[in-house]
Amino acid sequence: MIATAAAETGEGTGDQPRRGRTGRGERGGAAARRAARTGGGPGEQLTYIRRVLKPFEVLDEEGLALIEANADTVLEEIGIEFRDDAEALALWKDAGADVRGERVHFPKGLCRTLLKTAPATFTQHARNPARSVEIGGNATVFAPVYGPPFVRDLEGNRRYATIEDFRNFVKLAYMAPSIHHSGGTVCEPVDVPVNKRHLDMVFAHMRYSDKPFMGSVTAPERAEDTVAMAKILFGEEFVDNNTVVINLINANSPMVFDETMLGAAKVYARANQACIVTPFILAGAMSPVTVAGTLTQVLAEVLAGAAFTQLVRPGAPVLFGTFASSISMQSGAPTFGTPEPSLVSYGAAQLARRAGLPFRTGGSLTGSKVADAQAAYESANTLNSTVLAGTNFVLHAAGWLEGGLVSSYEKFMMDIDQLGMQQRFCQPVDLSENGQAMDAIREVGPGSHYLGCSHTQANFQTAFYRSSIADNNSYEQWAAEGEKAAHQRANQLARQWLETYQAPPLDAGIEEGLVDFIARRKESMPDAFT
Repeated sequence: MIATAAAETGEGTGDQPRRGRTGRGERGGAAARRAARTGGGPGEQLTYIRRVLKPFEVLDEEGLALIEANADTVLEEIGIEFRDDAEALALWKDAGADVRGERVHFPKGLCRTLLKTAPATFTQHARNPARSVEIGGNATVFAPVYGPPFVRDLEGNRRYATIEDFRNFVKLAYMAPSIHHSGGTVCEPVDVPVNKRHLDMVFAHMRYSDKPFMGSVTAPERAEDTVAMAKILFGEEFVDNNTVVINLINANSPMVFDETMLGAAKVYARANQACIVTPFILAGAMSPVTVAGTLTQVLAEVLAGAAFTQLVRPGAPVLFGTFASSISMQSGAPTFGTPEPSLVSYGAAQLARRAGLPFRTGGSLTGSKVADAQAAYESANTLNSTVLAGTNFVLHAAGWLEGGLVSSYEKFMMDIDQLGMQQRFCQPVDLSENGQAMDAIREVGPGSHYLGCSHTQANFQTAFYRSSIADNNSYEQWAAEGEKAAHQRANQLARQWLETYQAPPLDAGIEEGLVDFIARRKESMPDAFT
């Protein structure tokens, strides 16, 4: 059943559409400082990160030039397959590529020439303008987990995900201050027919959050439905001239783009909506076992896929994406938090900047089955390298478990706590008069302490990041409060948030239009579960 909140109409001016307002814009003063130090509570939203740290780089000019030359060789000599899409092949042939069957061979420099029309940065607009995000440059945007068919619920059960779970994760992401984006398939609701669930999923992002969101890519017609729903939400003219949806277009590595991804990419590029072209790499299985070999293949696949969007519509926003993991050479299972994928992420980020494209990678990744110590250190390793690489769009930033098979409520809450820490870490060092603290140093002098000085008293509430999950109390107090482990505290926090969730207001006419569109689309086709 669709929940309906009291409607509030927001009349836009200039290039802003008419859209529902949340009444929860960015807060200033003490509330904003407290949110930045604690990760905040529900409603204390933080803007996307504007990094001041220089990206960490692992390749010098010689190394970058070598990988770029090798990628050019792959594109020209080996080629990339564009399967089951005659239109794509015709576009490449007209652009000057050598098309042999379904394999496209690219003259040196063709892809980079086409990519000159792609924007280095762009804005993805949210229905609440205060939640719009910048993609590219020094911006970092955190988005939730994407794609798992299972959930680890608040009762400790591992089970198939439902549409109720999907809505719950959208609500948690909306309430999380350090999540800047609602994401896409936060879990796969298997209780809804395959051919219809995209309608409920996209609606959930539109109705239960006012942050930016991702569209459906599992079939071209589902991408068309996403664009149509976006036009109802934002207005047709606004969507034609602005980016309101971002979408994940995976290469079928090694070196293949299939008809499903190509079909979705064409829909979104023609509508001026953003595509994240992402080779999905399990090194050793879908790319070479070496860092340099994997980077070569990643670059070739991205250049081909991203350039294709410019054939469809020059100027359409596109991101250089990579998802790189290693595998266990004993079992073949994917592994996370290991050094080699981090090196791939660092190198790919450098290659993206040289290509002039925004970059997507990383997240809080783990192969652990529960939110335990393994999950914590593997996620910390991948998240830290993601941020230090200078990543612009971070998918899987919260909730990922079991190698991406599971969306976990408890891990979601633990991850957003870590995202709040990363948000604080990326802020500039305070060099104001207060930040210099010279008055405190003079007041205390040698041999005393700072606990009672005026500067400490004035700043103690916001001086340091305070975790919403970690327990730093004495053993006695921890024991008296039930001896709860971190995942139990996360469980309790998730329950509290869901109990207190309030939907952002949405214009009644817009909501009615969306509901009517969904009903008509569902009536137009029989249920399909495959």
